[in-house]
Amino acid sequence: MTIAIYAAAILLLAVSFVKDRSKTRIALKKAWKAFENILPQFLGVLVLAGIVIAALDPATISRIIGGESGWLGTLGAALVGAITLVPGFIAFPIAALLLQNGAGYMQIAAFVSTLMMVGVVTFPVERSYFGTATALRRNGIAFVFSFLVAAVIAWVHTI
Repeated sequence: MTIAIYAAAILLLAVSFVKDRSKTRIALKKAWKAFENILPQFLGVLVLAGIVIAALDPATISRIIGGESGWLGTLGAALVGAITLVPGFIAFPIAALLLQNGAGYMQIAAFVSTLMMVGVVTFPVERSYFGTATALRRNGIAFVFSFLVAAVIAWVHTI
């Protein structure tokens, strides 16, 4: 599947290049700039994840947020996700690394969904735009919803 996606991207890039070389060059330059801006964050978080995985063996990861950790591990993963400010393109590789090293699907679902939907770090900005009550309500609902997501993922994983 990955090869098909890359092949389609290359084919469409070639079509774009044939249609309008200057626009394609501009688009590639913008894409390169975006890549340069994202790369330091991405590498930093991957290094941090690598250190955590090196420091914690799969048995420890499994004990803390593995499938056997149950709802307590899910709560811990959700809390870490809620207070962490990491973009999605970094969160998903970290989630994959944690899964490969013993984390449970339900726990990772809670981690990723709170990471994407709950903003403890960004709460002051959200409060300034929407007001305290609305920001608290939205974050609270998102936090609770992440447990629903985790339960559905756990259920789907057992089918």
